[in-house]
Amino acid sequence: MASYAFVVPVLPGMEERNRQFSAELQGARKAEFQASRERAGLTVERVWMQQTPAGTMSVVYLEADDIGRALGTLATSQDPFDARWRQHILEIHGIDLSQPLPGPMNDLILDYARAENP
Repeated sequence: MASYAFVVPVLPGMEERNRQFSAELQGARKAEFQASRERAGLTVERVWMQQTPAGTMSVVYLEADDIGRALGTLATSQDPFDARWRQHILEIHGIDLSQPLPGPMNDLILDYARAENP
């Protein structure tokens, strides 16, 4: 299982909308959200909001067998839920996921996990 984490800005004034959207995904749209993530092959998705001197950021953590495939599926899926999700990402974060992201994927530079059986 591969994991991947990244940060994206929350546009000024969109913090509450980000919280509302996340609540919808865990509430009224939970079944659609779960189906979307299953189609993409994601097994874990966690998001935190972090206040920084550069503004509010969303910290995103994902797990999947194939992170590249999962991200590609979310970016190109024609499913109505996925299309609405991408629109929310554009409105909240200013990122158009249907377009190639600038720059390479980030590099994992430290990885520690406690041994299960020391």
